[in-house]
Amino acid sequence: MPRHGELKIITGTANPALAEAICNHLGMTLSPTLVSTFSDGEIRVEVGDNVRGDDVFVVQPTCAPVNHNLMELCLMLDALKRASVGRVTAVVPYYGYARQDRKVVPRVPISAKLVADFITTAGVSRLLTVDLHAGQIQGFFNIPVDNLYAAEVLLDYMKSIEGDVVVVSPDAGGTERARAYAKRLGAELAIIDKRRDTPNKAQAMRVIGEVKDKVAIVLDDMIDTAGTMVEAGRVLKENGAKEVYACATHPVLSGPAIERLKKSCFKEIIVTDTIPLKEEAEKCGKFKVISVASLIAKAIHNIHTESSVSVLFSRIK
Repeated sequence: MPRHGELKIITGTANPALAEAICNHLGMTLSPTLVSTFSDGEIRVEVGDNVRGDDVFVVQPTCAPVNHNLMELCLMLDALKRASVGRVTAVVPYYGYARQDRKVVPRVPISAKLVADFITTAGVSRLLTVDLHAGQIQGFFNIPVDNLYAAEVLLDYMKSIEGDVVVVSPDAGGTERARAYAKRLGAELAIIDKRRDTPNKAQAMRVIGEVKDKVAIVLDDMIDTAGTMVEAGRVLKENGAKEVYACATHPVLSGPAIERLKKSCFKEIIVTDTIPLKEEAEKCGKFKVISVASLIAKAIHNIHTESSVSVLFSRIK
Protein backbone atom coordinates (compact mmCIF):
# COMPACT_ATOMS: atom_id res chain seq x y z
CA MET A 1 0.00 0.00 0.00
CA PRO A 2 1.20 3.57 -0.70
CA ARG A 3 2.83 5.23 2.31
CA HIS A 4 2.53 8.82 1.15
CA GLY A 5 -1.16 9.65 1.12
CA GLU A 6 -3.45 10.43 -1.80
CA LEU A 7 -1.98 10.79 -5.29
CA LYS A 8 -2.39 14.28 -6.73
CA ILE A 9 -0.99 15.95 -9.85
CA ILE A 10 -0.56 19.68 -10.39
CA THR A 11 0.98 21.65 -13.23
CA GLY A 12 2.44 25.03 -14.01
CA THR A 13 2.09 26.88 -17.30
CA ALA A 14 4.99 25.21 -19.14
CA ASN A 15 3.11 22.20 -20.53
CA PRO A 16 -0.43 21.81 -19.12
CA ALA A 17 -1.50 19.66 -22.09
CA LEU A 18 1.02 16.98 -21.13
CA ALA A 19 -0.17 17.07 -17.51
CA GLU A 20 -3.78 16.61 -18.67
CA ALA A 21 -2.74 13.66 -20.85
CA ILE A 22 -0.91 12.05 -17.92
CA CYS A 23 -4.02 12.42 -15.76
CA ASN A 24 -6.15 10.84 -18.50
CA HIS A 25 -3.89 7.78 -18.51
CA LEU A 26 -4.18 7.55 -14.71
CA GLY A 27 -7.94 8.08 -14.71
CA MET A 28 -7.79 11.18 -12.53
CA THR A 29 -8.11 14.95 -12.77
CA LEU A 30 -5.56 17.71 -12.25
CA SER A 31 -5.63 19.40 -8.86
CA PRO A 32 -6.40 23.11 -9.24
CA THR A 33 -3.45 25.47 -9.10
CA LEU A 34 -3.36 29.21 -9.72
CA VAL A 35 -0.23 30.34 -11.53
CA SER A 36 -0.16 33.92 -12.79
CA THR A 37 2.17 36.90 -13.14
CA PHE A 38 1.90 40.19 -11.29
CA SER A 39 2.22 43.44 -13.25
CA ASP A 40 5.85 43.80 -12.17
CA GLY A 41 6.75 40.37 -13.57
CA GLU A 42 6.78 38.44 -10.28
CA ILE A 43 5.11 35.01 -10.34
CA ARG A 44 2.12 34.22 -8.15
CA VAL A 45 1.42 30.60 -7.17
CA GLU A 46 -1.48 29.22 -5.13
CA VAL A 47 -2.34 25.52 -4.73
CA GLY A 48 -6.13 25.10 -4.71
CA ASP A 49 -6.44 21.74 -2.92
CA ASN A 50 -5.58 20.61 0.58
CA VAL A 51 -2.37 18.57 0.14
CA ARG A 52 -1.47 17.81 3.75
CA GLY A 53 0.17 14.39 3.84
CA ASP A 54 -0.48 13.76 0.11
CA ASP A 55 1.81 12.36 -2.60
CA VAL A 56 1.98 15.22 -5.11
CA PHE A 57 3.59 15.24 -8.56
CA VAL A 58 4.37 18.62 -10.16
CA VAL A 59 4.54 18.50 -13.97
CA GLN A 60 6.73 21.34 -15.22
CA PRO A 61 9.41 21.09 -17.94
CA THR A 62 11.96 23.89 -17.69
CA CYS A 63 11.76 24.78 -21.38
CA ALA A 64 11.61 28.29 -22.85
CA PRO A 65 11.15 30.71 -21.22
CA VAL A 66 13.57 28.65 -19.13
CA ASN A 67 14.11 31.01 -16.19
CA HIS A 68 10.40 31.77 -15.84
CA ASN A 69 9.41 28.10 -15.88
CA LEU A 70 12.19 27.16 -13.46
CA MET A 71 11.04 29.85 -11.03
CA GLU A 72 7.44 28.64 -11.38
CA LEU A 73 8.54 25.13 -10.51
CA CYS A 74 10.49 26.22 -7.43
CA LEU A 75 7.61 28.37 -6.17
CA MET A 76 5.15 25.49 -6.57
CA LEU A 77 7.51 23.19 -4.67
CA ASP A 78 7.88 25.74 -1.89
CA ALA A 79 4.11 26.23 -1.67
CA LEU A 80 3.59 22.49 -1.32
CA LYS A 81 6.32 22.17 1.30
CA ARG A 82 4.74 24.95 3.37
CA ALA A 83 1.35 23.23 3.00
CA SER A 84 2.74 20.12 4.76
CA VAL A 85 2.73 17.88 1.70
CA GLY A 86 3.62 14.26 2.46
CA ARG A 87 5.97 13.88 -0.51
CA VAL A 88 6.49 15.93 -3.66
CA THR A 89 8.02 14.69 -6.92
CA ALA A 90 9.07 17.15 -9.63
CA VAL A 91 8.18 15.78 -13.06
CA VAL A 92 10.56 17.69 -15.34
CA PRO A 93 10.29 16.03 -18.78
CA TYR A 94 12.83 18.51 -20.20
CA TYR A 95 15.63 19.61 -17.86
CA GLY A 96 16.82 23.09 -18.82
CA TYR A 97 20.51 24.03 -18.51
CA ALA A 98 21.43 20.35 -18.95
CA ARG A 99 24.08 21.16 -21.57
CA GLN A 100 26.02 23.26 -19.03
CA ASP A 101 27.00 20.19 -17.01
CA ARG A 102 30.76 20.82 -16.66
CA LYS A 103 33.44 23.50 -16.96
CA VAL A 104 34.75 23.58 -20.52
CA VAL A 105 36.56 26.92 -20.12
CA PRO A 106 37.82 28.77 -17.02
CA ARG A 107 35.52 30.96 -14.87
CA VAL A 108 32.16 29.53 -15.96
CA PRO A 109 29.41 28.04 -13.77
CA ILE A 110 28.22 24.44 -13.79
CA SER A 111 24.66 25.60 -14.36
CA ALA A 112 23.05 22.14 -14.36
CA LYS A 113 24.34 21.61 -10.82
CA LEU A 114 23.07 24.99 -9.65
CA VAL A 115 19.61 24.22 -11.06
CA ALA A 116 19.68 20.92 -9.18
CA ASP A 117 20.45 22.85 -6.00
CA PHE A 118 17.56 25.27 -6.68
CA ILE A 119 15.07 22.44 -7.12
CA THR A 120 16.31 20.50 -4.10
CA THR A 121 16.30 23.54 -1.81
CA ALA A 122 12.74 24.35 -2.92
CA GLY A 123 11.62 21.14 -1.25
CA VAL A 124 11.44 18.32 -3.80
CA SER A 125 11.66 14.71 -2.61
CA ARG A 126 12.29 13.09 -5.98
CA LEU A 127 12.89 14.03 -9.62
CA LEU A 128 11.36 12.34 -12.67
CA THR A 129 12.72 13.36 -16.07
CA VAL A 130 13.05 12.10 -19.65
CA ASP A 131 16.25 11.65 -21.69
CA LEU A 132 18.66 13.83 -19.74
CA HIS A 133 21.24 15.36 -22.06
CA ALA A 134 23.98 14.17 -19.71
CA GLY A 135 23.27 11.18 -17.50
CA GLN A 136 25.74 12.36 -14.86
CA ILE A 137 23.32 15.16 -13.91
CA GLN A 138 21.57 12.53 -11.79
CA GLY A 139 24.61 12.74 -9.50
CA PHE A 140 24.03 16.48 -8.97
CA PHE A 141 21.04 15.58 -6.77
CA ASN A 142 21.09 14.03 -3.30
CA ILE A 143 17.58 12.68 -3.85
CA PRO A 144 16.31 9.85 -6.08
CA VAL A 145 16.31 10.73 -9.80
CA ASP A 146 14.46 8.62 -12.37
CA ASN A 147 15.63 9.28 -15.94
CA LEU A 148 13.11 7.69 -18.31
CA TYR A 149 13.95 6.83 -21.91
CA ALA A 150 11.65 8.07 -24.66
CA ALA A 151 12.77 5.09 -26.76
CA GLU A 152 9.85 3.16 -25.26
CA VAL A 153 7.36 5.30 -27.19
CA LEU A 154 9.49 6.45 -30.14
CA LEU A 155 10.50 2.95 -31.24
CA ASP A 156 6.88 1.87 -31.69
CA TYR A 157 6.44 4.57 -34.31
CA MET A 158 9.87 4.12 -35.89
CA LYS A 159 9.10 0.44 -36.51
CA SER A 160 6.34 1.56 -38.90
CA ILE A 161 8.84 3.28 -41.22
CA GLU A 162 9.19 1.15 -44.33
CA GLY A 163 12.46 0.38 -46.07
CA ASP A 164 16.00 -0.66 -45.27
CA VAL A 165 16.57 1.51 -42.19
CA VAL A 166 19.89 2.82 -40.88
CA VAL A 167 20.03 4.76 -37.59
CA VAL A 168 22.43 7.70 -37.73
CA SER A 169 24.12 9.52 -34.85
CA PRO A 170 24.78 13.16 -35.81
CA ASP A 171 28.01 13.11 -33.78
CA ALA A 172 30.28 10.70 -31.94
CA GLY A 173 28.74 11.60 -28.57
CA GLY A 174 25.36 10.19 -29.53
CA THR A 175 26.67 6.84 -30.76
CA GLU A 176 25.54 4.86 -27.70
CA ARG A 177 21.97 6.15 -28.05
CA ALA A 178 21.89 5.45 -31.80
CA ARG A 179 23.31 1.95 -31.28
CA ALA A 180 20.58 1.12 -28.76
CA TYR A 181 17.86 2.22 -31.19
CA ALA A 182 19.49 0.37 -34.09
CA LYS A 183 19.61 -2.82 -32.04
CA ARG A 184 15.94 -2.58 -31.14
CA LEU A 185 15.01 -1.88 -34.78
CA GLY A 186 17.31 -4.55 -36.21
CA ALA A 187 18.91 -1.80 -38.29
CA GLU A 188 22.44 -0.76 -39.25
CA LEU A 189 24.31 2.07 -37.54
CA ALA A 190 26.06 5.07 -39.08
CA ILE A 191 27.83 8.08 -37.55
CA ILE A 192 28.38 11.61 -38.82
CA ASP A 193 31.94 12.78 -38.28
CA LYS A 194 31.28 16.39 -37.33
CA ARG A 195 33.39 19.44 -36.57
CA ARG A 196 31.80 22.23 -34.50
CA ASP A 197 33.44 25.62 -35.10
CA THR A 198 31.30 27.84 -32.82
CA PRO A 199 28.41 27.20 -30.38
CA ASN A 200 25.11 26.27 -32.09
CA LYS A 201 26.88 26.01 -35.45
CA ALA A 202 28.06 22.67 -36.79
CA GLN A 203 29.76 21.54 -39.97
CA ALA A 204 29.22 17.90 -40.92
CA MET A 205 32.21 16.30 -42.54
CA ARG A 206 31.63 12.69 -43.60
CA VAL A 207 29.52 9.60 -42.98
CA ILE A 208 30.97 6.54 -41.25
CA GLY A 209 28.84 3.61 -42.32
CA GLU A 210 26.75 2.61 -45.34
CA VAL A 211 23.68 4.75 -46.09
CA LYS A 212 23.36 4.47 -49.87
CA ASP A 213 19.79 3.54 -50.95
CA LYS A 214 18.72 3.25 -47.30
CA VAL A 215 16.15 5.06 -45.16
CA ALA A 216 18.24 7.09 -42.71
CA ILE A 217 16.90 8.16 -39.31
CA VAL A 218 19.04 10.88 -37.71
CA LEU A 219 18.69 10.48 -33.94
CA ASP A 220 19.46 13.02 -31.20
CA ASP A 221 18.17 13.86 -27.73
CA MET A 222 17.07 17.36 -28.76
CA ILE A 223 16.73 19.72 -31.70
CA ASP A 224 17.80 23.22 -30.68
CA THR A 225 18.77 25.51 -33.56
CA ALA A 226 18.67 22.47 -35.91
CA GLY A 227 22.06 23.24 -37.44
CA THR A 228 23.49 19.83 -36.59
CA MET A 229 20.38 17.96 -37.67
CA VAL A 230 19.91 19.75 -41.00
CA GLU A 231 23.59 19.43 -41.91
CA ALA A 232 23.47 15.71 -41.10
CA GLY A 233 20.45 15.27 -43.34
CA ARG A 234 22.16 17.08 -46.21
CA VAL A 235 25.29 14.94 -45.96
CA LEU A 236 23.24 11.74 -45.83
CA LYS A 237 21.41 12.73 -49.01
CA GLU A 238 24.71 13.52 -50.70
CA ASN A 239 25.90 10.04 -49.74
CA GLY A 240 22.94 8.39 -51.44
CA ALA A 241 20.33 7.95 -48.69
CA LYS A 242 16.93 7.18 -50.21
CA GLU A 243 14.92 9.03 -47.56
CA VAL A 244 15.93 10.91 -44.42
CA TYR A 245 13.99 11.24 -41.17
CA ALA A 246 14.89 13.25 -38.07
CA CYS A 247 14.07 12.00 -34.58
CA ALA A 248 14.62 13.74 -31.23
CA THR A 249 13.01 13.63 -27.81
CA HIS A 250 12.98 17.37 -27.05
CA PRO A 251 11.82 19.89 -29.72
CA VAL A 252 13.58 22.96 -28.29
CA LEU A 253 13.44 24.67 -31.72
CA SER A 254 15.13 27.96 -30.87
CA GLY A 255 16.29 30.71 -33.21
CA PRO A 256 16.21 29.72 -36.91
CA ALA A 257 15.37 26.05 -36.23
CA ILE A 258 11.87 25.91 -37.70
CA GLU A 259 12.83 27.80 -40.86
CA ARG A 260 15.84 25.53 -41.35
CA LEU A 261 13.73 22.40 -40.89
CA LYS A 262 11.09 23.66 -43.31
CA LYS A 263 13.75 23.90 -46.02
CA SER A 264 15.49 20.66 -45.05
CA CYS A 265 15.46 17.35 -46.88
CA PHE A 266 13.72 15.52 -44.02
CA LYS A 267 10.61 13.61 -45.00
CA GLU A 268 9.40 13.73 -41.39
CA ILE A 269 10.64 15.10 -38.05
CA ILE A 270 9.66 12.85 -35.13
CA VAL A 271 9.57 14.47 -31.66
CA THR A 272 7.80 14.01 -28.33
CA ASP A 273 5.63 16.32 -26.24
CA THR A 274 8.13 16.83 -23.39
CA ILE A 275 8.08 20.41 -24.70
CA PRO A 276 4.96 21.91 -26.33
CA LEU A 277 5.44 22.09 -30.10
CA LYS A 278 5.49 25.68 -31.31
CA GLU A 279 2.56 26.80 -33.44
CA GLU A 280 4.81 27.62 -36.38
CA ALA A 281 6.22 24.08 -36.27
CA GLU A 282 2.72 22.59 -36.21
CA LYS A 283 1.86 24.51 -39.38
CA CYS A 284 5.06 23.29 -41.05
CA GLY A 285 3.52 19.88 -41.74
CA LYS A 286 6.77 17.94 -41.27
CA PHE A 287 6.46 17.24 -37.55
CA LYS A 288 5.09 14.06 -35.98
CA VAL A 289 4.56 14.33 -32.21
CA ILE A 290 4.64 11.15 -30.11
CA SER A 291 3.34 11.56 -26.58
CA VAL A 292 5.35 10.47 -23.54
CA ALA A 293 2.27 10.82 -21.32
CA SER A 294 1.71 7.06 -21.02
CA LEU A 295 5.35 6.48 -20.08
CA ILE A 296 5.33 9.21 -17.42
CA ALA A 297 1.94 8.03 -16.13
CA LYS A 298 3.33 4.52 -15.61
CA ALA A 299 6.33 5.93 -13.75
CA ILE A 300 4.09 8.07 -11.53
CA HIS A 301 1.91 5.06 -10.74
CA ASN A 302 4.94 2.92 -9.88
CA ILE A 303 6.51 5.61 -7.70
CA HIS A 304 3.23 6.17 -5.87
CA THR A 305 2.66 2.44 -5.27
CA GLU A 306 6.31 1.83 -4.34
CA SER A 307 6.77 -0.42 -7.39
CA SER A 308 9.86 -0.68 -9.57
CA VAL A 309 10.51 2.22 -11.95
CA SER A 310 13.50 0.55 -13.59
CA VAL A 311 11.17 -1.83 -15.46
CA LEU A 312 10.26 1.19 -17.63
CA PHE A 313 13.84 1.94 -18.60
CA SER A 314 15.02 1.12 -22.09
CA ARG A 315 18.80 0.79 -22.07
CA ILE A 316 19.91 -1.88 -24.48
CA LYS A 317 23.51 -1.38 -25.59
